[in-house]
Amino acid sequence: MSKTILITGATDGLGLATARALVSQGHRVLVHGRSAAKLDAALQSLQGLDGGGAVEVFRADLSELQGVDALAAKLAARDGKLDVVINNAGVFRLPAGSRNSAGIDLRVFINMIAPYRLTQALLPLMPADGRVINLSSAAQAPVEPDAVIGSIDLDDGQAYAQSKLGLTMWSAWLAGRIGQGGPGIIAVNPGSFLKTKMVREAYGVSGNNIDVGVQVLVRAALDDTFSRATGRYFDNDKGGFAEPHRDALDGEKCARLVDLLDAMLARLAPSPENAGPDNTGNPVLEGEGGVTG
Repeated sequence: MSKTILITGATDGLGLATARALVSQGHRVLVHGRSAAKLDAALQSLQGLDGGGAVEVFRADLSELQGVDALAAKLAARDGKLDVVINNAGVFRLPAGSRNSAGIDLRVFINMIAPYRLTQALLPLMPADGRVINLSSAAQAPVEPDAVIGSIDLDDGQAYAQSKLGLTMWSAWLAGRIGQGGPGIIAVNPGSFLKTKMVREAYGVSGNNIDVGVQVLVRAALDDTFSRATGRYFDNDKGGFAEPHRDALDGEKCARLVDLLDAMLARLAPSPENAGPDNTGNPVLEGEGGVTG
């Protein structure tokens, strides 16, 4: 049965490769990106693939809360269901001091906060057997609250590892809150050092076969083996479900992080009279899923 699947950050790298695989299997794929030119190129490359899947494109800037909310509104306004969300968009190497308009490190916001906000907004659009696949990483480090709110500076590695653990932590918390009766929330490390632009720019190496990551994301989205895996962490480096960083197994720490995210998002949310179109004035920041997943 054909599924409707959203992939964020899907104009190149792992996101685009996964979109290609799913379209080729006959699924309807909603491709998100920030650059109109890249979205057009992705659309052209995906249309007409064997398998007959349909493609829709959505432009939004996930470095700003306003852009995240704009994407959620666009998806809510479309006709049809939303079976699977793959939160793939992510960044690693950025110029020192890269922050959004709220003063939050862009890697922390895009990798951890934006998918949290987007997922919360999209859950009402999903069936009980839907799935949210969050791209985590083998790189996970304890989350510093001051880093979340932008009070301290982090280097690329710190920001990436903290944001990926934060994403894994809120995935576990949200899965526990929803339970087995709603969409599954699954954190996935699709594989270390895959052949993406992010890996090439960060480490100067070509990377491992990207199909390794594509295959596990397709399985996570569609296979029955993931149908009751909500709240679990799949580590493709280890070939199966595994334990994440210990902080993601600590319910109290996960809850405190979620409380911090909720409080911060409530503070950042624009008043209705000031709401407007998503910001598209910053550098292009699409990601491919991560340096180590």
